[in-house]
Amino acid sequence: MNKVIEAKNLTKIYGKKAAAFTALKNINLSIYEGESVAIVGKSGSGKSTLMHILALLDRPTKGEILIDGKNASKLKNKELNKLRNERFGFVFQQFFMNANDTVLENVLLPLKIAKLGRKKRKKEALEALKIVDLESKVKNKATDLSGGQKQRVCIARAIVNQPQVIFADEPTGNLDSATGDKITDLLFDLNKKHGVTLIIVTHDEDLAKLCNRVVRISDGKIISDQTVRKDLKKAASKKRETEAARVKKANERK
Repeated sequence: MNKVIEAKNLTKIYGKKAAAFTALKNINLSIYEGESVAIVGKSGSGKSTLMHILALLDRPTKGEILIDGKNASKLKNKELNKLRNERFGFVFQQFFMNANDTVLENVLLPLKIAKLGRKKRKKEALEALKIVDLESKVKNKATDLSGGQKQRVCIARAIVNQPQVIFADEPTGNLDSATGDKITDLLFDLNKKHGVTLIIVTHDEDLAKLCNRVVRISDGKIISDQTVRKDLKKAASKKRETEAARVKKANERK
């Protein structure tokens, strides 16, 4: 099974001298295609810092991040942004939406960054909204949506570029249990049916148990890394099909 992300000897230090704080300490971790991985830890354990570095949203103080075997630590910011936009999708506890923009405009954003043509990006944004069952809300402002609807918009935005990996940071943290269950189902459908690699940062043990693998972190160190389910073969196969379709689609855009 292919590694999509590999962390080698990651260390992250904030501040300097007497004020220095080591958030991550010599982390080594590999993420494979088609996995669903929960990164679990208490507040302040370093789990969100680890996710931000794995997702290329932050740089390590020491160590390397390899994306499909390529050392992303050496990339310039422009190259890093392009790689992140092409390969990754993000779903956060805070919705991070442009409140006064429409649902459609929010979902279009990654495609604008990718400089996709107007007609093509609208078509693909509508397809993403169809997956999350929000076709009827395309013209609504983000401020007019419920919490669950906002999170579904965020999922549509996360998948519109057909990412290889989705990072979800406490994706159900601001939702009631029934709505949270719907969001969870959506994320795991993307993992199981489309082979998208799913990385969830959470302190919710029930959510973590749904993943193939649970990585526990404490005081900036990985204290356990356990594969709890081994139903990855089918997902990896589906991922290869999805990736082939993505490449074909990308070629059609050119």
